[in-house]
Amino acid sequence: MTDMALPSRDRARLRRMAASNAGLLVVLSLLVLMLLIGAVVSDRFRTFGNVANVFEQSTGLALVSLGQTLAVLTGGIDLAVGSLISLIICLTAGLLDGDGTYMIPVLAGMLALGAAIGLVNGLGVVYLRIHPLIVTLGMGAVLQGVTLLYALGPVGSVPDGFDALAYGTFGPLPAAAVVTVLLYVATALLLRSSRFGRYIYAVGDDGNAAKLIGLPRTQVILFVYAFSGFFAAVTAIYLVARFGSGQPYAGANYTLASITPVVVGGTMLSGGRGGVMGTLFGAYLVSLLNNLLNFLDVSTYVQLMFQGLIIILAVSLYVEKRKSIA
Repeated sequence: MTDMALPSRDRARLRRMAASNAGLLVVLSLLVLMLLIGAVVSDRFRTFGNVANVFEQSTGLALVSLGQTLAVLTGGIDLAVGSLISLIICLTAGLLDGDGTYMIPVLAGMLALGAAIGLVNGLGVVYLRIHPLIVTLGMGAVLQGVTLLYALGPVGSVPDGFDALAYGTFGPLPAAAVVTVLLYVATALLLRSSRFGRYIYAVGDDGNAAKLIGLPRTQVILFVYAFSGFFAAVTAIYLVARFGSGQPYAGANYTLASITPVVVGGTMLSGGRGGVMGTLFGAYLVSLLNNLLNFLDVSTYVQLMFQGLIIILAVSLYVEKRKSIA
């Protein structure tokens, strides 16, 4: 049976799988290349301790990028994640202030706050019909302003043992990195095996067509932005466990950084193509690249240049792939 003889839904699914596999192939190839270069330039690079360090360093980026991926799959974007991370880091540290008595309610409240702010972003996209870039950019400015009203400098502290959320281990591996992989696997199963996952791809492929044929476009948009806000909050809790206090600008770099693994991992910014496993390996690639450049004593500014070049290369490759499978 030829591709044209397949039902349109099956053809769309094949195109999504092909795009996702293309992204995985590219990012895995780049990972292998980085590993080979690192093994040549430094003996310390290929030690298990350094590998575990790369996993640990990638965790924050991977967590926030997980939520970002679902937003991008629907053809949207979430530029509020960095400011949301900063706000929740400061609120978490400030409310706890070294006392673990109310730790569970505080953490639950911060996760709910992240999801609620993401939901507000989704409401703006759906009901105000404002482009996601504008809605989330504006929300990011509001959240950063609120953060600075709350704290202009380091604030609060975490109780004893709280740092285990960031530095705990599962055997020889960082526990947070293991949990992150499990979260990615669960989300990948949601996208590939559930009806709602197919709705996410359908909305990203053509939101108007999805609405016309009765798919729950509104619910999908609200879900993915709430999901993105929730994982921004998860990222913030992980980072405050690492820092030990609230930092009002701690999330600033994550706004654009969260898009890098998504794009490098093969998810199209136009929506409807890609998947979360490419994003996970994209986060590993970014962390591995930074790790390698640190071994080479390359400055942070040059590291940013390398990241930009990788994004441009990856996007150009995926554009060609998309043309070939459309």
